[in-house]
Amino acid sequence: MQQTGKRTQVNSLQTKADVQQAVLDTLEPLKQHFTEGRAGLDLGATAASHNEAIVLMEAFSRPLWGLIPHAAGGGQSDLWQEFLEGIINGTNPEHEEYWGDFVTQDQRMVEQAVFGLGLAIAPEKIWEPLSEEEKQRLHKWLNQINLVDHSNPNNWLMFTVLVNVGFKKVGMPYNQALMDEYLEAIDSYYLADGWYSDGKTDQRDYYIPFAMHYYTLIYSKLMENDDPERAKVYRERAKTFAEQYIYFFSEEGSSIPFGRSLTYRFAQASFWSALIYAGVEPFSLGVMKGIINRHLRWWFEQPIFTSNGLLSIGYAYPNLIMAESYNAPGSPYWAYKAFLILSLPDDHPYWTVEEEPLPALKPLLPQPHARMIICRPEDDGHAVALASGQIANWDMSHNAAKYAKFAYSTRFGFSVSKGSYGLSQGAFDSVLALSENDGYYRARFQCEEFRIEEHAVYSRWLPWNDVEVKTWLIPAGLWHVRVHRIRSERSLTAADGGFAVGRGTHFPFNEADRVRTADDRVAAMMPGGISGVVNIHGFDDAFMVYPEANTNLLKPSTMIPTLSAHLEPGEHLLISAVFGASCSERNERKWTMPPVVEQTAKGRIIVQDAESGDIYSEVEIDKSQSHH
Repeated sequence: MQQTGKRTQVNSLQTKADVQQAVLDTLEPLKQHFTEGRAGLDLGATAASHNEAIVLMEAFSRPLWGLIPHAAGGGQSDLWQEFLEGIINGTNPEHEEYWGDFVTQDQRMVEQAVFGLGLAIAPEKIWEPLSEEEKQRLHKWLNQINLVDHSNPNNWLMFTVLVNVGFKKVGMPYNQALMDEYLEAIDSYYLADGWYSDGKTDQRDYYIPFAMHYYTLIYSKLMENDDPERAKVYRERAKTFAEQYIYFFSEEGSSIPFGRSLTYRFAQASFWSALIYAGVEPFSLGVMKGIINRHLRWWFEQPIFTSNGLLSIGYAYPNLIMAESYNAPGSPYWAYKAFLILSLPDDHPYWTVEEEPLPALKPLLPQPHARMIICRPEDDGHAVALASGQIANWDMSHNAAKYAKFAYSTRFGFSVSKGSYGLSQGAFDSVLALSENDGYYRARFQCEEFRIEEHAVYSRWLPWNDVEVKTWLIPAGLWHVRVHRIRSERSLTAADGGFAVGRGTHFPFNEADRVRTADDRVAAMMPGGISGVVNIHGFDDAFMVYPEANTNLLKPSTMIPTLSAHLEPGEHLLISAVFGASCSERNERKWTMPPVVEQTAKGRIIVQDAESGDIYSEVEIDKSQSHH
């Protein structure tokens, strides 16, 4: 794999040697960034919520998620000389680059987990070369994790478990009682149908596959003889989860962007690597290999590496705007959790099986524990989540955008605000944004009530205490219909945004020719997809919003088709049809045929296909529906 500045040239990823080389090639640039004592990596000047010393230590530890499985599977790398020296110095209290002591919950606990994995599966790299004194120092530094109370129990409990598993595997003292206590807590977070919550929260995001399941699958493999009952349970839960999680992935390999920590990128596929590592096969090896390889190829086709070959903060391109406060320059290397498959032996059938496409999947799958319906309409290579009922319970960057929008898409991603004034700064895709006619908008943040039904998603939300919005999201093939019942004591401006679609990037490209505008609708026919909105009822205008640059996760420059309405105090009904599809002649024709939406005298909304007359859904909008 070669760095080409903007993009990374990907090898075929067909063989084990190919995947090994991908790790080596993308970690090669790190060699120029070790600190003098090799216990840190200085990868950039931006900061995080933890201090600079921990930022350097985090950057040191995260590439090990790839390098340790690489070594466990027989791979060789001259980087180990640097990392071993760093481990020796980082755990030596007398050295100026000592990683330090901690007595409360600390970011260093996150980074300790990979050392537990290393002790368990690659002791010949990080344990056996150490002197007896150096082993004692490493054990003592890691053992701090057993002495800290968790103020916010969640997936972090598994870091302690992995460290103790590592201790056990190399014959050092470990805390079995604490492991049991924390694993029981993890069990208490289990919901059903393969889903956990990440602690006692409402969040259902990528921390479920790339943390809760990832760590418990590693445990199930490493402890299958010591704790067979629990190992079996973890495997069964993961197998069940896989049957839902597969819906998040598009045929081309991308996964639905949703929630926080998206800068960990191809960690989205680490769940599939952990399944194979643990010997769990909810699908054939060929299907899972296809998911992993297409995912990695998709990511390496994006400009995610800097010009000097470092993995950037961002999503499909470098982007600090969407990052979390805890995303430091080395944070994105958590993506290398996806390379756990490299620990598989050379003769594992995974390495020789042919890749297979995704199996036949339903066009709609309600996932009530994730609080969304996943739509995969008309074999269009597009996965969309229609969501209600999630919101972050902590002060986090752009949490409403990451959890509370109406739709999240593999083709169009989602956008975050760059400022607080106006539609361009707000970048309000896939939301109903409301303003008191002053240019400052509010969108859905928290749902007072919600329901995930078979063919519709419902929420009740309060942008102000005296403004109530009830929203129904109804899948309709390449469309979805939004129904908003608004009761307001304020005069408001409403803006209903469709999907954000990437703008043209070449001089000969005439963007104006690709925008279709009429009184009741607007769409963009762009190479990256067709995005449009149609006024079914209640809106006054249709226009294109051109958001600030770098607001969307997939494309740095976008446009958002938008409907608007002026609302005087009182009750209002707004209905829109939102279109999102690949750009083709067939889909340009489909755009001209929005769903037929009928309001019955009994307070029901019926949504039908314009061509066939088939009914997509019937929803009752005169009665409150709720799930708290």
